[in-house]
Amino acid sequence: MINRTLDDRYTLLECVGSGGMADVYRAHDQLLDRSVAVKVLKSHLSSDKEFIAKFRREAQAAAKLSHPNIVNIFDVGRDNGADYIVMEFISGETLKERIQRMGALPVDMAAHIAVEIAEALEQAHQNNIVHCDIKPHNILITRSGRVKVADFGIARAVTSSTMTQTATILGSVHYFSPEQAKGAAISTQSDIYSLGIVLFEMVTGQVPFTGETPISVALKHLQEEIPSPRTINPEVSPLLESIIMRATAKETEKRYPAITQMMADLNVAMSQSRDEQTRRLAKQDFPTQVLPRVSDQAGSLAEPSDKPSAGGSKNKKWLGIALLSLLLIGFAVGAFLAFGKFWVVNEVAVPNVVGRQVDTAKNVIINSNLRVNVTDTFNNKVPLGYVVSQSPEAGTMVKEQRTVTIIVSKGTEVATVPDVRGLTRREAELQIKNAGLVVGRVEEVSNSDAKPDSIINQNPRAPIQINKGSSVDLIISKGNGSGKKITLPDFRGTPLKTVLTQLESLKLQVGRITEVDSDKFPTGTISGQNPSPASQVEENSTVDFTVAKNAAANPAAQQVKIQVEVPDGPIRQSVQIVVTDSKSREVVYEGVHRPGETIEKLLEVAGPVRLQVYINGVLRQEKTL
Repeated sequence: MINRTLDDRYTLLECVGSGGMADVYRAHDQLLDRSVAVKVLKSHLSSDKEFIAKFRREAQAAAKLSHPNIVNIFDVGRDNGADYIVMEFISGETLKERIQRMGALPVDMAAHIAVEIAEALEQAHQNNIVHCDIKPHNILITRSGRVKVADFGIARAVTSSTMTQTATILGSVHYFSPEQAKGAAISTQSDIYSLGIVLFEMVTGQVPFTGETPISVALKHLQEEIPSPRTINPEVSPLLESIIMRATAKETEKRYPAITQMMADLNVAMSQSRDEQTRRLAKQDFPTQVLPRVSDQAGSLAEPSDKPSAGGSKNKKWLGIALLSLLLIGFAVGAFLAFGKFWVVNEVAVPNVVGRQVDTAKNVIINSNLRVNVTDTFNNKVPLGYVVSQSPEAGTMVKEQRTVTIIVSKGTEVATVPDVRGLTRREAELQIKNAGLVVGRVEEVSNSDAKPDSIINQNPRAPIQINKGSSVDLIISKGNGSGKKITLPDFRGTPLKTVLTQLESLKLQVGRITEVDSDKFPTGTISGQNPSPASQVEENSTVDFTVAKNAAANPAAQQVKIQVEVPDGPIRQSVQIVVTDSKSREVVYEGVHRPGETIEKLLEVAGPVRLQVYINGVLRQEKTL
């Protein structure tokens, strides 16, 4: 594709990136004489209607948005079977490249980048668009430091009443939300979760979850809490950690309800970081410069008398007293002028700052010629960093320079869920109450393996942290009973995400999920279950699963060097190298050469592949590697 001109306008100069469905080129727009980026759909997908629709959806989704933090879309077209999108060319680096280069980013830099990403998402969400694939690879940083969000390739246009998409797992496994991992409904809060994971990686230099396979990482998003960022990087403030933990809550109702609220908290975190830096500078000791003393002889303008007179000594004494008196009077006048506002009798009305963000509230009070004192408290109704109350109350007439105390919300206080499984109902209720939580829905089920009145299961499970005052649901055994019997289906060979949905409809609980190597079942599908298929189980019973890793289907990649010599013929011959494996067909090289030239290409292949060389569209060479 290099040097090819699309629609007699966009000349492709170099490949600057490649993804699963498209290649990105730096190109020259001949009409407007400027550099642009051109994303070209890979040739083996050009006949796939689903991919073409997905590709064009990116252009339609991003073209609706106009924002300094979103990569602009200029044009979209199709030329000789090549679908392409023309967009703004960004000279800089991706956020992933910056993290790989610097490791954990400075906390204030990470918060600033997160705010700019959030501003882009706010614009998208206001236009009813969910990005679905927020990750450092899709965040571009210009040389001037501007953050740009790119790649709306799997964005979903949704309505304000049903912001959902349930077709497939979307996004990148290390960053997508639990609902994406399950293939369940998505919303704007899915982007908030992904941004929380990106912020975690920025301040720690690593992603929270890793695994041997994508399915193992997806399971961790579903089942495990992310580690504390402060244990990895002590420079992370408690406020910034709470922002990350709230954004990455498993349940959507426990995350930020909107990206604007997360932006407000991030701005507070940045403000606190700047205040902390100022305090540190103020505490530093700076060396004091002392001027050398000037001797009486060196500094005298008149020759000293050999014999001091008594009258001269008395005059000097009175002169010293007079000078001291003048200094004291000057000091008193200066102090009065400096602190004279104490005597000011002008009165002002105390402004109303309740419900405002703390920095805004402070500015409003100071601009009213008043002083401000800030304290904080936990509050589950007022967002983090916003004013809960003030004293004196708004509208009170006070003298200028009076101190106004504002109480700022620290957000909802959290509590650790206790493990009450195996306890009696009374014991469980007591532990839940002592933890600052309340008992929620209580359900009794028949269970021959547990004592009557003992706790079989709970939701949420220990030791997750949730807001104080939240509820903990309990499932209690009522011993041998006559609960509703369910014949367990055979889940083997079914994808895990499908099984999770089926269990919910059958009123069964997900138990332990483990991965095992299997050459019989496809990767990511159920290879075993306990209880076995056709077993009779009661409602709310737990089912354990094993998921196939199918290691044999993923052999280690190896590098292969190939050489192609251009045969005799026309002076300009089109050469195309195609690699086909069991999953896809990909054009790995395409260019124009003269007869006699030799093309060398280093390929990375996994398992047997078929190599085909086309000269001027005619198959000239084929072999299996």
